[in-house]
Amino acid sequence: MSSRDELYRRLFRTALLIRLVEQRIIELYPSDKIQSPVHLSIGQEAVAVGACDALRKDDVVFATYRSHAFYIAKGGRLDAMFAELYGRMGGVSKGKAGSMHLSAPEVGLMGSSAVVASAIPHAVGAALAFKRRKSSRIAVTVFGDGATEEGVYHESLNFAALTKAPVLFLCEDNGLAVHSHRHIRQSYGLLQHAASYGIATRRLDEGWDAVAVREATVEAVERVRAGEPFLLEIATARYKEHVGVGEDFHFGYRAQADIDRWKRHDPLIQDRQLVEALTPEVEREIAQAVAFAESSPTPGRAELLTDVL
Repeated sequence: MSSRDELYRRLFRTALLIRLVEQRIIELYPSDKIQSPVHLSIGQEAVAVGACDALRKDDVVFATYRSHAFYIAKGGRLDAMFAELYGRMGGVSKGKAGSMHLSAPEVGLMGSSAVVASAIPHAVGAALAFKRRKSSRIAVTVFGDGATEEGVYHESLNFAALTKAPVLFLCEDNGLAVHSHRHIRQSYGLLQHAASYGIATRRLDEGWDAVAVREATVEAVERVRAGEPFLLEIATARYKEHVGVGEDFHFGYRAQADIDRWKRHDPLIQDRQLVEALTPEVEREIAQAVAFAESSPTPGRAELLTDVL
């Protein structure tokens, strides 16, 4: 097996793990065992997998409320993730954070937030701290195109450009902010706007290809480590509804045909042979994580005010 084939298989397995985790969440959700709203990453796995594989273990990522994929791709414990979704003590935040606020600082996933764009300045601040400490580490901030309409995004671009903070701005562009398309929300082009601050940019349209995402991220990270912020925009597609586990095509804001076109490129759908080869071991891993969550104790009244600042 060539090194590129090995890379493809490694990235594919992580992407498959994420997808099967999400599908397990879909199965569990009607039981009410999962104690928080969920924003699924189905369709967007390749972005997280390719990007995180291009980072060092000590690089940090600040993610959004749609962060299952980044949590897993960065190396977060799967059993602790399921326990968090279950609201159990074995969760990453003892069941208090839920799906939208996952974190795993021990592997560099610094936090996720339900507040749109709120993690962007955190990443810039972390990057500036790395620079002042003369560290070669970098920070990555992940966001959707809708977050670029928030004032803090513009402030963060300006500050990062002024300070040459080693931060990678990573936009997962699924073309939507909830149900709204970009052309009715934005009068600017994302790349041109960032370039106006003196920030180098690139867009990758093949966001279904984890290897291509990795290659683009490697190039971007090299420039960031050399001392300049960078914006990488990656096109992707969200298969499920904005929040929840169902379909939403009946709302009429997007067409099934558009998602079907994306699926014709999706390796997790098209590479059936590798899916069949890897699924049994991946499903065993997921089953163990779910069993851990279900056996983890629920928090009692004594936990009500712990870890509250």
